[in-house]
Amino acid sequence: MARPDGRAPSQLRPTVLERKANPYAEGSCLVRMGGTLVHCTASVETGVPPFRKGSGKGWVTAEYAMLPRATETRSNRERHGPGGRTHEIQRLIGRSLRASMGTMEFGEYTIKVDCDVLTADGGTRCASITGACVALHDACEWLAGQTGGASPFGRLVAAVSVGKVAGANVLDLAYLEDRDAEVDANVVMLEPDAFVEVQGTGEAGTFSRAELEGLLDLAQGGLNELFALQRSAIGR
Repeated sequence: MARPDGRAPSQLRPTVLERKANPYAEGSCLVRMGGTLVHCTASVETGVPPFRKGSGKGWVTAEYAMLPRATETRSNRERHGPGGRTHEIQRLIGRSLRASMGTMEFGEYTIKVDCDVLTADGGTRCASITGACVALHDACEWLAGQTGGASPFGRLVAAVSVGKVAGANVLDLAYLEDRDAEVDANVVMLEPDAFVEVQGTGEAGTFSRAELEGLLDLAQGGLNELFALQRSAIGR
């Protein structure tokens, strides 16, 4: 099939991970996947949520927001707390980042990762997870330097979208493809091959188990490329 941007079905959009994009944050990454651009920062704060107090363990959480003109038409800022979609996305990012930690035994500190979408052209939650992982890695390194311990970071985590568009399986959907997809899914994995989460939906059709496995295989190929880009960014 012919994709709007001319990519092959199994081809990622051009992806760039700019490590240490923010000079103030303990960890940061500016991630670009095609027309989607997300600024990710990781901040280390003293203290943990009430359910963690007294445990000696840390916590990792995430917030997600889309700037008013990240899309073709302006959206209002969520001044009174995150809406349903935003809340669901930031919970997904938080779960994914906690899965990437090697240990939570790093003292009562909270690492808060903010993912702010500057421009959106599909796949914002996947780009956020992929960039946030780089920011989290560096925040963990910073914390280890401050406490004299080992970095609590564990394994790389990345995410990519897959879907069925005009009857064909495609990787890393841009907005026009996501809008018209019969089936779409977001796949989150730890390197090299452990699933964290699979969100799959029949938007305008259904899919068989064999079709799901085909989509997961397609996602794995894209995730391998994203893991390589993350390793290159952090020098690992």
